[in-house]
Amino acid sequence: MVVIALLPASAFGVYNFGIPALIVLISTTVSAVLTEYIYEKLMHKKITINDWSAVVTGLLLGLNMPASAPWWMGALGSVFAILVVKQLFGGLGQNFMNPALGARCFLLISFAGPMTKFVYDGVSGPTPLATLKDGGSVDSMKMLIGTIPGTIGETSVIAIIIGAVFLIMLGIIDLRIPGTYIVSFVIFVGIFGPFTKAHVGFFDPQYITAHLCGGGLMLGAWFMATDYVTSPITKKGQYVYGILLGVLTGLFRLFGGSAEGVSYAIIISNLLVPLIERVTL
Repeated sequence: MVVIALLPASAFGVYNFGIPALIVLISTTVSAVLTEYIYEKLMHKKITINDWSAVVTGLLLGLNMPASAPWWMGALGSVFAILVVKQLFGGLGQNFMNPALGARCFLLISFAGPMTKFVYDGVSGPTPLATLKDGGSVDSMKMLIGTIPGTIGETSVIAIIIGAVFLIMLGIIDLRIPGTYIVSFVIFVGIFGPFTKAHVGFFDPQYITAHLCGGGLMLGAWFMATDYVTSPITKKGQYVYGILLGVLTGLFRLFGGSAEGVSYAIIISNLLVPLIERVTL
């Protein structure tokens, strides 16, 4: 069901960026499934590729990569996600962070240039968030539709929301984590936005809308922060987790060295989940 929910964002990413995006998505997904199969075969473990978790990991990693990234980089990221983050810690249910995001951060550290190079319509340029961070103006409507540079799956808010609504209607996810995440982020950006280069007032609607539509916030909030394994099981803990995500994302985006911060915000929050659960049990 999660794979089906990701298809609108995947299809738009291929439409937006062309065949290179499709190659990246195929590379990450196939590599994730093969890595899981080969490892479990060699370790004489039960083969678990039929649970589709490896497909979800590979697809999410691909959606979090630029279309201009070489196919082998996506394959390497999938091997890291499945082998290091997931299987070496005991397999599904034992991983301490989201495997796809762990792999994305691994690739960001190892290959910073290719992972932060975004090409749209044959032109290499900054993402709208980077423009916004430098005090420039952006087109919020283009950001909503997705006709902007960025990673393969993060550009179209509409496509992401379609998938999120599908998961909510099936009861696979609920609003506690993503809702708290987004509201906390809006409050943080609304209060602290005026202290950046953007030269905006408190709770400036256009500025907040641009931040909501830009980067990996929506993809992260609906599809990665809600990961069953790495998010709290207590209801109070889920609210605390969402607030932490919103504050960290706002902190990294407004005052960090990069224009984006969703991946690191989710990973840091993943590491704090056992503590959050202990306090809110």
